[in-house]
Amino acid sequence: MTEKNFEAAIKRLEEIVQSLEGGEMPLGKSLEVFEEGMQLAGYCSNELETAEKKVSLLVQGSGGKYKETPFRPGRENDGEPSEL
Repeated sequence: MTEKNFEAAIKRLEEIVQSLEGGEMPLGKSLEVFEEGMQLAGYCSNELETAEKKVSLLVQGSGGKYKETPFRPGRENDGEPSEL
């Protein structure tokens, strides 16, 4: 894969989807482009998972001190550390 960052990979993936939806490509080329798209989708998914693991929130705790609290997707942050 020649893509080196998430944004470029997403842009290329969008181009692939548009070209496949157009239906103008021969079958062989469509399969080749589809395979590239699947690789890009996997790369983007891995990048998102990695980023999600790095996300943490700083929450002001008792005494005015800040503590690091892991990000909990889809849940309200109540200032209490989540169980991972």
